[in-house]
Amino acid sequence: ATCSMLAARTSTLPSSAKLSARGGAARLAAFVRPCRRSGGTSAAAAERLGSPALPFRLGHGFDLHRLEEGPYKVIVGGVEIPHTKGFVAHSDGDVLLHTVTDAILGALSLPDIGQLFPDNDPKWKGCNSDVFLKEAVRLMEERGFVLGNIDCTIIAQKPKISPHKLAIRTNLCALLNADMSAVNVKAKTHEKVDSIGEERAIACHAVVMLMRRDLAPSRKDPASSTADGSISSGYNLDLH
Repeated sequence: ATCSMLAARTSTLPSSAKLSARGGAARLAAFVRPCRRSGGTSAAAAERLGSPALPFRLGHGFDLHRLEEGPYKVIVGGVEIPHTKGFVAHSDGDVLLHTVTDAILGALSLPDIGQLFPDNDPKWKGCNSDVFLKEAVRLMEERGFVLGNIDCTIIAQKPKISPHKLAIRTNLCALLNADMSAVNVKAKTHEKVDSIGEERAIACHAVVMLMRRDLAPSRKDPASSTADGSISSGYNLDLH
């Protein structure tokens, strides 16, 4: 119930709302001060946080979940992939969304997903991981940044990820409010080495670049093309 309430409020809370209104909150308050939008520039938003108004910020994310037989599912990027095993995790175990969430939080120099949404807190039991990513995106927007681009690598021996990459990438773009040209998803095996190669786990890496909103190109339609018919590399800034 807590997860459903948090997910429902993600799109309706004003950008000035503190994380304490959303769950996981006291933990963030111990690390950062809230930044309110008051019509200022992205640089000013960063300065109000007491940090340099950097034009670009880079973040790296990593996650791994073990696989076991039983009443579990393999959910990657919000897409359920049929398999004889599933993720053993406190939430839904979405290894990609956890990784991307951590990459964005890392780029913002914020606490990681385990600190904001600890796995010993019953309110996150079985929670859909898009709740965590939407919160990271909100924090990114609040601080005056937009997604520059993100590159993700999913490492799995089985199940095969490649047949599902387009669905995963499309859903990830929707969650990030990002153009397809700014989001990349790759899939690799582990050559039957270690726990991943022995089909006992799935891992993921992601590298993200954030850029200040005032420096980012803007366009309304993320699927629009340039005059020569090619897809332009822009950013969907209709974030709400």
